[in-house]
Amino acid sequence: MNGGGLWTGWQPAPRRPDELARVAEQLRDGDDWLIVTHERPDGDAVGSALAMAHVLEALGKSWRFAVEEPLPKRFSYLPLFSRAYPISDAVDRQFQHVVAVDCADRGRFEKMWGYIADNARVVNIDHHQTNPRYGTAWMVDADAAATCELVYHVVRALDIPLGVDLATCLYTGILTDTGGFALPNTTREVHQIAAELVASGVKPYDVAEPALESRTWAQMRLIQMALNNLTVSEDGRYAILYVTEGMLEGAGCTDDDTQVLVNFPRSIDTVEVGALFREIGGGRVKVSLRSKRTVDVARIAQHWGGGGHIRAAACVLTCDLPDAIDQVCARIEEALAEA
Repeated sequence: MNGGGLWTGWQPAPRRPDELARVAEQLRDGDDWLIVTHERPDGDAVGSALAMAHVLEALGKSWRFAVEEPLPKRFSYLPLFSRAYPISDAVDRQFQHVVAVDCADRGRFEKMWGYIADNARVVNIDHHQTNPRYGTAWMVDADAAATCELVYHVVRALDIPLGVDLATCLYTGILTDTGGFALPNTTREVHQIAAELVASGVKPYDVAEPALESRTWAQMRLIQMALNNLTVSEDGRYAILYVTEGMLEGAGCTDDDTQVLVNFPRSIDTVEVGALFREIGGGRVKVSLRSKRTVDVARIAQHWGGGGHIRAAACVLTCDLPDAIDQVCARIEEALAEA
């Protein structure tokens, strides 16, 4: 597609065509939509939610994008960013039509339930392997690199012009969930879609710099503190970091800022599995797991009711930090032995 919104000759094979058709049908038929995504949204969550807002506007539908808390400021370059409102400001009734993006299960948008009618039509677009295919229509594909890759196919199915604003939202999700096109989920089709988005006017560095590279001084202080806690197993096959509530307070950071740390443990050359532990209050510890090639970290996370992807997953343990580290490390060692 060129900057004027005309499709080029390249035609990707539709993903999940039957599911895609049902999703497209419900989006055409419904109106007055509530858009939701998961708590502590990352680039794919924000990008796919705002891309869906563009899709609904193109279809002539009204919509609200409600979030549990303000979106991360690093994504403020995205069109329609300012129209994501906290629940108390955005929602004043129950909605009959809901589109959930990048939500592996209903628990990922639990705080929104009170604003969703019991008989609501819920469209579920997601790429987590643990997604149970909830809702009245879904497009769930764990082989997709990002939820934004699936929304791209929705855009094509609905024959919506791919202007630069919509393309920027889609590019953000694909860029961030592939780690800057560096992770194993980066496929030929991902690059082809990215090329289509760039042809629509996306400027790659204008997205990559704020979404992947930029760090606040507070985040740099947090990195400095946390790297003092970096520990590698005796065999060098897994590594962990931890962040306490006191560290966050001392650095002047919030829990969202810990995202800058998540890939450090895995980046060590001998390491297959990296884990980031962070205290989140109420006697709970959140664990973010990353792997390189052989370990399915989603299986580890599922032991504590979490989930995610084969190479990226998370869970929450109700215990103190040392106990959480002991329990998760034991599971990591078992997974490494099996792999």
